[in-house]
Amino acid sequence: MAGKFEIYEDKRGKHRFRLKAGNGEIIAVGESYDSRSAAQKGVESVKKNAPTAEVKEIPTDKS
Repeated sequence: MAGKFEIYEDKRGKHRFRLKAGNGEIIAVGESYDSRSAAQKGVESVKKNAPTAEVKEIPTDKS
């Protein structure tokens, strides 16, 4: 089963999106948006930019 994006309203009345894997596990969550349409634009941005996004490893601070 393919993954899916879900757009929902959080407890504070803001709109968010999450990406779920085919098994239902949440694998990504977007920031909060003031409107449903802004959250949809966030989804579209992820769809457009993720296929070519660089994966960068950030070293942990061991101080």
